Amino acid sequence: MLKKIIKKAYDHFLNQNTRQVKEYQKNNKEIFFKNGQVPWSEGYATHKETSISQSISDVTILDEFSKKKVPINYGYRLDERIVEYPWIFANLKKEKTIFLDAGSTFNFDYLLNNELIENKDKYIHTFYPENKSYNHKRISYVYGDLRDSPFRNNFFEEIVCQSTIEHIDMDNSMYGYDLKSTLEVVTNKSYEYLKVIEELLRVLKINGQLLLTFPFGKFENHGFFQQFDDEMLQRIFDLFEGKGNIETDYFKYEKEGWRFAEKNELSQVESYNPHTGKGKSDDGAAHCRSIACIKFLKNA
Repeated sequence: MLKKIIKKAYDHFLNQNTRQVKEYQKNNKEIFFKNGQVPWSEGYATHKETSISQSISDVTILDEFSKKKVPINYGYRLDERIVEYPWIFANLKKEKTIFLDAGSTFNFDYLLNNELIENKDKYIHTFYPENKSYNHKRISYVYGDLRDSPFRNNFFEEIVCQSTIEHIDMDNSMYGYDLKSTLEVVTNKSYEYLKVIEELLRVLKINGQLLLTFPFGKFENHGFFQQFDDEMLQRIFDLFEGKGNIETDYFKYEKEGWRFAEKNELSQVESYNPHTGKGKSDDGAAHCRSIACIKFLKNA
């Protein structure tokens, strides 16, 4: 009897807390829209999260991404995560897999609760522990440098590395990491990201899948990340050569929102750095204006 009373009280608390969170999110979003949908202003994070959550749960939108289409005005004034996540979820294997999140971009409850991911044996590899962890969801957290993975060869059936390699060898102190770039001049390129690609290839099983995304366009070094250009992209393709099949999609942000793009459209596209203001324009871009998304299937 006592257990039933405690459980009933606990369930009531959870339901009440859920209602309060939803009410806060609703009010927060209203503020964002009322103030003109300015990226990174009050309510932006709430609008972004709910938009991503709705997109990855919408079969129609995921099907559109599979067909290389996006709805009109999709992701208006939202950063690149609004296309990265649906693209990734549209390409995830439907069956249970041994799954690696290389960079900890899936460490959010609204992502982990999605039916396309919740049945997988999940590992998250990131440099330092984060504020939240979801051990009760049977996630294995591993901490360390992605350039030196602790996993054995041919271990994972599925790997996602989302907007992570552009931060390798860069100044990550803004994320709370005691990591400084080895670069002395901010106009230089770092090729340390190739070591991450090599490690991901090593730990990926034959017939396994790697989904990889990163900023792509005109080369830029923003200190905490670099935007890859065609030469840096080609180095990734060279590592993949002879090891499997590659499919690459590109996205571009314009005033009306995000769309699929061709690679040759993006060579001069610049990112907006919300921390420094560099690259700000009147198009309402929240961050990167173009990205590359690679699907690699290993066969050797």
